[in-house]
Amino acid sequence: MTVTEPSYTASRRALLAATGAGALALCLGGCGIGGGSQTTGGNGGSGTTVAVGDVPVGSGIIVGSFVVTQPTEGTFEAFSSRCTHQGLPVQQVTDAAIVCGHHGSTFSLADGSVITGPATQALTAATVTRDGDTLTIS
Repeated sequence: MTVTEPSYTASRRALLAATGAGALALCLGGCGIGGGSQTTGGNGGSGTTVAVGDVPVGSGIIVGSFVVTQPTEGTFEAFSSRCTHQGLPVQQVTDAAIVCGHHGSTFSLADGSVITGPATQALTAATVTRDGDTLTIS
């Protein structure tokens, strides 16, 4: 006697596969958000670049694995975009703080220090180098 799977099983598998593929495409597509930023590597050096004009004064932006801020005009800072509470990425930079919406931690635009927890350690600082109208973060 031969046992065959009901036809709805194949349809369910196809639906799950399509849903997974769609979710992956959405995630990968989101990695490209950022407009004027670029990640470079290889023999030409490494780092993430962003146009000076893309970083608002008194706020900042999330670029790849970094947060780039301009707490005062002409002063640029950069930090890891990973919250020190549980290593999840921060989601937002406002005119008041770098915000991790997962558990509510906020960090200073100027030095990445904790403003409100549950995080207890500052964001990891990164190096910012300015060359004309371009910032390189590493």
